[in-house]
Parts: sequence; structure tokens; C-alpha cells
Amino acid sequence: MIPKGSKYVAAVCVFLFGASFGASAAPFLQHAIEGDATLTADARIEKVVVFGRNSRRTVEEFASEQKLNPVELHHKFAASGLIECGAAHGAGQLTLTDDLVTTAAHVFFDEDGAPRAKTCTFVNQVDGKDVRTPIDLSSIIAGSRNPYAVAAVHDWAVARLTRPVNGATPYGLAGAESPNTPVEFVARGHIDWGEGRELSMEKCALHDQLSVGEEGTREFSFDCETGDGASGGAVIVGDKGDPLVGAVLVGWRSNKPFHSAPFSPTHYNFAVTIEGAFKKAVIASAAKAYVAR
Repeated sequence: MIPKGSKYVAAVCVFLFGASFGASAAPFLQHAIEGDATLTADARIEKVVVFGRNSRRTVEEFASEQKLNPVELHHKFAASGLIECGAAHGAGQLTLTDDLVTTAAHVFFDEDGAPRAKTCTFVNQVDGKDVRTPIDLSSIIAGSRNPYAVAAVHDWAVARLTRPVNGATPYGLAGAESPNTPVEFVARGHIDWGEGRELSMEKCALHDQLSVGEEGTREFSFDCETGDGASGGAVIVGDKGDPLVGAVLVGWRSNKPFHSAPFSPTHYNFAVTIEGAFKKAVIASAAKAYVAR
């Protein structure tokens, strides 16, 4: 999560007892932080989990490098947007239907398991214009409504919009994920990218399977260069045809959380797959969307 309209942010760092990692599910609260970065609940982030050169690209840059049409890319990935909840935002994407979004649970629920706001809005761009659509918070299905109190593999959520988003094609669902799979990370919301609103795209890879949830979801490390505020963004599997989302960004872990360092077993981002109960929730919610019409 990231605050709207704020250049300086407070990161919430969770320390894993018995390990040397600092971890974050990338939530933010809106206020400025002065002074040097320290490993506290209120820390100004200079650099977090940077893997060598920054491989994130704008749509235009990505299109140029891959010899693609930028107009077609904007349309292809119009399903990616922001989820704004009060003073904070994360990332999310239309999935299966034009009124259903997938994201991370902590985009909706804070460190105490309380809703981040009384209202939340999905914001994406269609034909270069922002489209703002309210989220039906009563429709949320989550791996946990207190995601900071449980293992990260339960940090997933599905929610319905109050109306369809016209002009954006929802992402489909990918199949089961495997280690060392090439992927693309497509998301808005990075704290250090395009003022937290611009879409970035990058080619990278899933690495190791880290854990398996009781509900059938799995957690993978991956080497995409993300940023706090992009939680819930889409890990896209396959670069041919229509985009298929296979997982969502949840956070990062590091023993050097405020320094640039290469990807390693102690310095990585991680995502949770859309499988098991997560996938069933998406399919069931999509079915309800069609019935409601």
C-alpha cells in the first residue's frame, strides 16, 4: 500500500523472530517522515529490494524494446489499476469479469485486522482516462481478514465492483505455477515509480516455492523489481495472447531492507498464487457477477 499524494511514507516492517529478515507486506500510511531510515514501524524508505539495474519499463519503453504496439499494450493491460482505501492504496486487476478484482488481503485490512477505510475505489485507465469504480466491500472474500497475523500465503483477496468497467478486458487465470517460470509483473502503485500511479511492466521469473497454504495457495519468491504500494499487482504468466494472471504480489523479505542488493535467498520479493480457495473464490464471484446481470 502507498499513501495518495504523499512523497514520503511510513513502511511497516515485521521482524521474523529467529531469523535475520525484515519483511513487509508493503502497506503505507499517509504522513511525511523526517530523518534517516531506521528499522522501525515508521521508516523513510530510500531503496528497498533492488535487484541490480531497474528493469521496470513504461508501456512505451516496453513496447519499443519488445517491438510491440504501445496502443495495443495499453489496451491489453487496461485491467491493471489501483485500489484506493482512504489514505492508502495498493494494486489490483480486473480478473475473469469486468466487475471483479483480485489483490492482496492487506490492501483492504490493516495491521490490526481492521478495514483500512469505509469506502474503497478501483481506478484504472481506459483510453488514457482514469475510470473510478467503487468496490462493494461486503463482497470481499479473503484468505484472511487479519493478514498480518497469519502466514503470508493467506494474504489474498477477491472483491466485486459496484458496476462493470467498460473498455478494459479482464485478465484470465493461469494454470498451476512452477519454480523458475518466466513471468511479467504488470502493476500500478509502486512508491518510486510514476508518482505511484503509472503502469510499469517487466520480464522476470518466479524462483523458489516457499510455502503452501491449507487452502491450496502457494508462495513463490520472484525477482521482479517491485515497490511498496504495488501489493496485489499481477504476476502474468505467458507473453502470448490474452494476459493470464497466475499470482499477486504480497511483499518482500530482506536482511538488508534499506540497501540495494542482488536477488538472493535473503533478499527477494514474493507472490501468492491464484490456486485452491483463491481460484475458487474468483470463479464463484465471477459466476455471481454474470447472474447479477
